[in-house]
This record gives sequence, C-alpha cells and structure tokens, in this order.
Amino acid sequence: MIDTAILQGIVKILFVCVIITAAYIITTRNLLSLVSVYALQSLTLAFLALALWFLESDPVLLAIAGITVVSKVLLIPYFIATVQERIRIKRDIEFHFISPTSSLIVSMALMLVVYIALTRILRGTPARDNLFFFGAVLGISLMLMGMMVMLSRKRAITKVLGFLSMENGVLLFGMFVTELPFIIEFLIIIDLIILVLLTTILTIGIDSTLEDYQKRLHRFHLWEGPGEGP
Repeated sequence: MIDTAILQGIVKILFVCVIITAAYIITTRNLLSLVSVYALQSLTLAFLALALWFLESDPVLLAIAGITVVSKVLLIPYFIATVQERIRIKRDIEFHFISPTSSLIVSMALMLVVYIALTRILRGTPARDNLFFFGAVLGISLMLMGMMVMLSRKRAITKVLGFLSMENGVLLFGMFVTELPFIIEFLIIIDLIILVLLTTILTIGIDSTLEDYQKRLHRFHLWEGPGEGP
C-alpha cells in the first residue's frame, strides 16, 4: 500500500499541473495545442481521482478516473482535433473584451479571491488545513478560468474548449468536496459529447442554408451522401 504522505505529495504536484494547464489554455492561440492541453488536464484529473481512490478506497473515484480517460482524454479530444484539422483553422487570434494575458491576470486574481473567501468561510474547521480545502479552491478557480476562455475568445471551437475546462473544474470540485455519483458524471460526459457535436455544426454551417451546409460538409469531408464513398 502506498504511504499516505507520498499520496498527498502526488496530489499537490497534480494540483500544480492543473493550474499550469489552465493557464496555458487561457493564453495559447494554437488550436491543436489547446486540444492537447485539454487532454492533458483531463488526464491529470484522472490521476487525481486515482490518487484519491488509494486514499479513500471509494470505487466511484476509480470509475470516474476510467470514464475520464476514455471520454475526455481520448474520445472528445480526438473528435475536436479531427474537426479542427478538416476545417483548417489552426489559430484563434481574435478576442473579446480582454487579451489572453489580461485574462490570465484576472484569473489569478479570482483564484486569490476564492482562496480568501473559502478561508474565511471554513475558519476554525479541520477542512481548512487539508487537501480537500485546496481541491475546492482549485475546482472553483478552474471553473472561473474556463469561463474566462469562453468570454475572451471568438471562435466557437475555442469557446467549447473553455466550457470543457469549466466542466473539469466542476469535476475537480465534486471529487474533493461532495460525493459525486458515477451516474451524474456519466450524464455530464454525454452532455459534453452532444455539445462537441453541436459545436461542429455551428463552426461549419452557422451562416449557411441547408444546401450550403451540405456543400460545406462535403468540402470538409465530414459527410458523404449515398453512393459517395471514397
């Protein structure tokens, strides 16, 4: 059995990795890198769930780690990367309201505010000094950082990556603060897959008639009609 102190050290390292990936998602303009970093962030959350499973022996955490790897590390990033490659949009250089650097500064300030607020709320309680307190702070902060991506970017495909990062924050908060039933996480994953499919439609055909949209699908090789095999 792994020593508890070692597991807690691993969890702290994974916390740092989550912060780094969130900061990179906010600042980078390369869409392929965004997809890769989102997959890395999701993999980090899977490792966190696995570490918590070793600490608590809760089978729900093991199930969450498994479904996170399958859906958020493999399935969703592969689908988004495939769409991004076919529509040939490699960079998102247009921004709403604030630049990526300003978004990062604001996000760090919000993280500090969340830390101070939870410190006052949990003052004098045992939860104030353990990993679950920092998991709660980081979960809320990750949700806010994903929101910053949604607010600051213009491309639909980038906005959905911000939303996916927000959902990772919800998952992180749930793992450390509440008992997140496996069925809830499973339903969230289904919603995310539907969201990715809708993003594909919006990215390719938001300004099209049905006929124009079908032509765009053919051009991007995302749809082949009957008898139109390769």
